[in-house]
Amino acid sequence: MWTYQAPVADMLFLMTRVLDAPASWASITAFEDLDADTAREVVEQAARFAGEVLAPINGSGDLAGCNWTSDGVATPAGYREAYAAFVDGGWPALACAPDAGGQGLPQLLNAALFEMLAAANHAWTMYPGLLHGAYEVLQAHADPALRERYLAKVTSGEWLSTMCLTEPQAGSDLGLVRTRADLAGGEAANGAPVLVSGNKIFISGGDHDLSDNIVHLVLCRLADAPARTKGLSLAIVPKILPDGRRNAVFCDGIEKKMGIKGSATCQMRFERAEGWLIAEPNRGLAAMFLMMNAARLHVALQGVGHLEAATQNARRYANERLQMRAAQRPAGVAATAADPIAFHPAMRRTLLSLQARTDACRLIAYWTALLLDEHQQHPDPQRRKLAGGHVALLTPVAKALFTDLGHRSADEALQVWGGYGYVHEFGIEQSVRDSRIAMIYEGTNEIQAIDLVQRKLLDDGGARSDALIAELAAEVDACRAVPALQPFADALAGQLQNWRVVREALQRGAADDPEWPLRVADDVLNGIGHALMCWAWARIARCASDPQRAPAAGGRGAEDWQQSARFGLDWLLPQAQVHWARARQADAALPFVAA
Repeated sequence: MWTYQAPVADMLFLMTRVLDAPASWASITAFEDLDADTAREVVEQAARFAGEVLAPINGSGDLAGCNWTSDGVATPAGYREAYAAFVDGGWPALACAPDAGGQGLPQLLNAALFEMLAAANHAWTMYPGLLHGAYEVLQAHADPALRERYLAKVTSGEWLSTMCLTEPQAGSDLGLVRTRADLAGGEAANGAPVLVSGNKIFISGGDHDLSDNIVHLVLCRLADAPARTKGLSLAIVPKILPDGRRNAVFCDGIEKKMGIKGSATCQMRFERAEGWLIAEPNRGLAAMFLMMNAARLHVALQGVGHLEAATQNARRYANERLQMRAAQRPAGVAATAADPIAFHPAMRRTLLSLQARTDACRLIAYWTALLLDEHQQHPDPQRRKLAGGHVALLTPVAKALFTDLGHRSADEALQVWGGYGYVHEFGIEQSVRDSRIAMIYEGTNEIQAIDLVQRKLLDDGGARSDALIAELAAEVDACRAVPALQPFADALAGQLQNWRVVREALQRGAADDPEWPLRVADDVLNGIGHALMCWAWARIARCASDPQRAPAAGGRGAEDWQQSARFGLDWLLPQAQVHWARARQADAALPFVAA
């Protein structure tokens, strides 16, 4: 009853025609031989894996969950075989450098892959979800001996990895981390052996039966380290040591969770476990940020995946389910005893909302990944810098906005099924449960908003914000050249102006009222998120109406894309005004809540 088939043609339309990714790839030496046909082959093969291997074990994995014993964690039936196929297909190495054993393909294609994986089976995707971040940390910060020992295994996916940050007393406040690392000989330096002791919680994939070894990346403290985050170091602590011994790393239990039940969320204990420092002592958090930022983009894509899965299943069910007579019917459809619920206005609003959000979020996510490629590999240093500034702003917005819309849209989609939606067999209730966690982990959405406002909008005097606004404003000019697209141009110009006004007001007022940006951070993020969706709808509408860029056969037609974009403009964008109005309210009361 719940199915998933990746919308390959639609994904490629956004990549190759709306974003013109092949032109960007041609400007980067590493990708200059990559064309739209190769991209299509990669996306089609990934779609087959997601639809034929992962989707069939999604519901059964939710019902079975993981099984913990003192000997370790067993994952649901089919998970181990699916992971073996994933590794055999070379998917973990897709966007890794060739000199590390990777395929050297763009982050954009990796983003499309992880959207499909999450849409097909969110819980299973948690296991390889941190591999690329671990690869980046080892590639950038590990000393040569550790890179030699671990990088190829992580790149290929032969060994899975974890990110061990959270502790019972230290959730989002990593300055409270207590896990200790004692030197096992010599001086503290990159690559120095350490003995790690402490407890970590909520560790995704902390133990499982998918790979023969698990490489834990652990935030810890050396003796006499500075307080708070300035004293955090990073250690690599494998489950199995190089000589084959079992390390003193233990999974004391797994959480019984609301969703993603096939993902083992572990309570981990390290008892003088053997490991090695990565990066310089007391510089562990800076190294770990590579992994955290990679994870945030992957979590944003989980939101897009849930949007897509909810959209296509709700649309199919709404066109099959007959209930009551509609007040109006599509042209040429004869009256019957009962009409598909897709004809009723309430359901049309829901279905169109799902589609418009999916289109906009996917385009923004793909653009972020394309910019990430340019930031990492473009030959022009100025373009690398500009792209990096855009990515810094877009990442917290994408993580928070897409996961919020992914969950809330799945919840709205459940209404399409009525009472059946509350029943496991129909699938949508699992999507509602699974999608909720993405708003919490990898930095709660509230923390993403604070990061956006304090570190991305205000810290540099608005320079990165203004640069991104200027790039988005190019779409205003492009739409003004087409009379039919004037509403999109006007709407986007208005959103960008609201963005400027709010940023400048916060810049002026923060000195006198430093809490004001924190009080309105969520609204600022959502206002910017709506401005970005407005840009996406405008760009999609313009490209769909251009015969040179219109979608190819096999996916949705140009009229469908334009209809969805116009719906977003008319029905969804008005919500932005609520966020912008609240963000400007410097004197709005926000009292303390009595204990």
